[in-house]
Amino acid sequence: MLFIFDMGGVVTTTFQMDSIYKKLNITKEDFFSICNLNDKNIWDKLEKGLIQISDFWHEFNMRVGKLQRTFYDGILNVGDLIKLSPESDIQDIPKVTHDLFRLYFHPQINEETVELIKALRKKNRVVCGTNTIQSHWENHMERGDYSYFDQTYASNKIEAAKPNEDFFRLILEAEGYKPQDTFFTDDKEENCEAARKIGINAIQFSTAQALSREWKKYI
Repeated sequence: MLFIFDMGGVVTTTFQMDSIYKKLNITKEDFFSICNLNDKNIWDKLEKGLIQISDFWHEFNMRVGKLQRTFYDGILNVGDLIKLSPESDIQDIPKVTHDLFRLYFHPQINEETVELIKALRKKNRVVCGTNTIQSHWENHMERGDYSYFDQTYASNKIEAAKPNEDFFRLILEAEGYKPQDTFFTDDKEENCEAARKIGINAIQFSTAQALSREWKKYI
């Protein structure tokens, strides 16, 4: 059997993006609106490894600068370019001079999940299927978090991200397993649903104990 584990929120604590929103004085919605300005989604490109971290922050700063100049010059209503939340002020967004994704990333290991992975690996193939970015990939590599698995499939390395079904198809192709012989867990239900659509047995992660009960016959 093939078991696919998500990383953040399952094996480790998930990244708290709130620290970045607070640093930038904007809401989550505004952050991703800027990332998707003019339908050119730099977050999507970053998560798929199509641009580097430095390119992401350079482009983010450029977009914020353009919005701030537009607001200052009064040539065009900022609202024509981007819909900001009422509590946000475009003029309050500072220029990013360091990689905030790396600066604020401090994941903690879920030891009980790690023990489950070790038990499953005695009889099964166990891999990691994760959406991540280069900053977080490097941090996990330094800590040895991917060493718990037989293989790791990261969005920034395979150029596909959950919940796109291609993400799962690529893993199945690489591993040589059929969907019905594959099990997947993720803390996000939308990712589990995407896996189920192509026939993978998927369970939304709550606790390692609950997952162990579901998969006990394979341990």
